[in-house]
Amino acid sequence: MFERSRKGEIALLVQPYPGPADPALLEEFAELARSAGASVVGSVTAKIARPHPAYYIGTGKLDEVKLRREAAGADLVLVNANLSPVQERNLEKALSCRVIDRTGLILDIFAMRATSHEGKLQVELAQLKHMATRLVRGWTHLERQRGGGIGLRGPGETQLETDRRLLQKRVEQLEMRLEKVQVQRAQMRRARLRNAIPRVALVGYTNAGKSTLFNALTQSGVYVADQLFATLDPTVRRVEGLACGPLVLADTVGFVRDLPHELVAAFRSTLSEARDADLLLHVVDAADPLRDERIGQVDAVLREIGAGEIPQLLVFNKIDLLDDAVGPRRERPADGSGKVWASARTGAGLDLLREAMGERFAAQRMRGELRLQPTQARLRARLHALGAIASEVADERGWRIRIDLPRAQAEELSRGQDGTALEALLAACVAPTYNS
Repeated sequence: MFERSRKGEIALLVQPYPGPADPALLEEFAELARSAGASVVGSVTAKIARPHPAYYIGTGKLDEVKLRREAAGADLVLVNANLSPVQERNLEKALSCRVIDRTGLILDIFAMRATSHEGKLQVELAQLKHMATRLVRGWTHLERQRGGGIGLRGPGETQLETDRRLLQKRVEQLEMRLEKVQVQRAQMRRARLRNAIPRVALVGYTNAGKSTLFNALTQSGVYVADQLFATLDPTVRRVEGLACGPLVLADTVGFVRDLPHELVAAFRSTLSEARDADLLLHVVDAADPLRDERIGQVDAVLREIGAGEIPQLLVFNKIDLLDDAVGPRRERPADGSGKVWASARTGAGLDLLREAMGERFAAQRMRGELRLQPTQARLRARLHALGAIASEVADERGWRIRIDLPRAQAEELSRGQDGTALEALLAACVAPTYNS
């Protein structure tokens, strides 16, 4: 047994693969390691027909990894696979250094990126659940018996049992605190639902340019960096000036292949921004040679979180990085295929994207002219409060009003005791429409 080093910045990568080697897998894993602050000094690929029960990789490859680690001076081995607790512990004993699997690495990156109170709670909860079965690792003191002092003699309990009990208690505390935060977020979400403002969520593979696109559409200042998982906490902003009226746009965490289940479970509220959206803007790196594969991987995660049936608009971003000679069509096709080519960095195609979003929701708005009697002043006040009155003219018979509001709001108002005029408009739909 060894005492685990507190260091762990010089990393050797291990890339197991069952079939033909895929350089893209190793490059993505190296980028994950660099995003976590590691200095990558080398890599070892290991072809495996089936995972070794004790080490995941074969014993011969294990000897090679040990020699490469010692020669490179690495104090950390990162394995691009989800290891069992036994495999992780056995590898640490055999290699005499820290070993972290893919899930542990992504959790570490999330811990670095979380800035909001909710995000930090979610990350800590995911880390503790991941750690629960890995407490025995390299610390020999965890198996020592407590006792020996006055009042502590007898059977006692091991330090490991104490740590497990304390960890479970902390997990329960975090779950209770997260429930309160999620109730607050649900209340905010219900308020948006009551306002019937369309909800759009940005989703996509990590580093596809979602946050840059979010800033371009909302004139916001969300943190942007050319690294994986640069943005973790969800951000919601209002977008104005569309043909459909205002909508709410949410920037969500980027996805990767094999997103750890601990994160899917812990980030329920973050991912619910995508799950509760009316439309998903699926952002794709147009210059990525694996973009079709990335689209499939994101769709798989969306199905896992219950958002697989939500309508999507594919946004092929970063067209400024494409070669003009081989680049795809950069305009929005007229065939309704649901694709927009754009560049969030240069602004190319953003007008077409805004137009496409507006068209998606334009049919969900009620636009027309109403004649309200003086006795319907309450309905007029409610329309003003909703910002649904585009113009009005008062005369001796009341008000002639042009309205522009979501159809769902109009239907709700028509059910009120003062909503007869709106009810007639919704039923007949004969009032003249107009362009805002």
